[in-house]
Amino acid sequence: MYADKYQDPPCTDDCLVEMGLRVLLQPDPWKKAEYTYVAVSLWMTGEVNSICNNNCKGLRAPDRPSRSDDTVKLLPPGMAPKRGKGGSLASRQAILHSLVHIECWAVDLAWDAVVRYGLQQAHYQLPKRFFDDFVTVAEDEARHFSILVERLKELGSYYGALPAHDGLWESARETGHSLPARMAVEHCVHEARGLDRLPATIANFRKHGDEASAKLLENVIYPEEVSHCAAGVRWLKYLHALAHGKDPYAEAPNLGSGDDSDPKNMTELEAAEDSEDGERKDEGEEEETKEAKKMEGKEKEGREKEGKEKEGRKKEELKKEE
Repeated sequence: MYADKYQDPPCTDDCLVEMGLRVLLQPDPWKKAEYTYVAVSLWMTGEVNSICNNNCKGLRAPDRPSRSDDTVKLLPPGMAPKRGKGGSLASRQAILHSLVHIECWAVDLAWDAVVRYGLQQAHYQLPKRFFDDFVTVAEDEARHFSILVERLKELGSYYGALPAHDGLWESARETGHSLPARMAVEHCVHEARGLDRLPATIANFRKHGDEASAKLLENVIYPEEVSHCAAGVRWLKYLHALAHGKDPYAEAPNLGSGDDSDPKNMTELEAAEDSEDGERKDEGEEEETKEAKKMEGKEKEGREKEGKEKEGRKKEELKKEE
């Protein structure tokens, strides 16, 4: 296969799909983050500006991103030890360890979206903005991984000290056939549920004296994860509007699996998504507002003129009657 060809860091000879493939095929979690930073820089500066080119012939997203077997002991979902609620140091270490593992997988999930659906760009009619969004998500997740690893060290532990599970990737694998399903399940369900739980985690960390971790989760992780969910909502809307012209929320619940309870932060996600859309529409809306005010002014002038004419006619009629 082509795995050996893509073991080196991303470079200017790559297209975006190839850079993402390098991250996915890198088994070392720390190098995944490093490769992500390089790829993001090349893409954002325009040194790499092709999403997919002739080099992509024969390429496909891996069935499973590469992982070092000796980094973390993996258990089936539901078999991992209970983490507690942050009341003890061991519990806070376990919670942060779980978050580090999730962020590591989130890096792969973002790049999998770039690679898997970059190879199907024409099928889904995806604009460049889609790839910009998920390159940004990948950068955020890599940074979250790095800073949470450091915080875990400060608390006397390390990534790999505890077992974990790969349930997040399993749900991604099940939605690999469909971009709308991926957006709905990963971003509007799983990631949104994570946001539902995070405020309680922050409160418990703060309650038990771990202000440093609480601030990190509250000021960095939480707001950026909201923007990631908003990206999923935005592209789910785009895809459904393109394909069906229907309200995407009518179909999204049917795409979930497992716990079918609704995420509670959908209003906040919509606000974030609307805010981003609003920034792009501001200029156009200002012009529309100006035009509307002009029309309103003209209508007002017309009404005043008509009123004066009516008043004049009434006065003339009264004079005639006299």
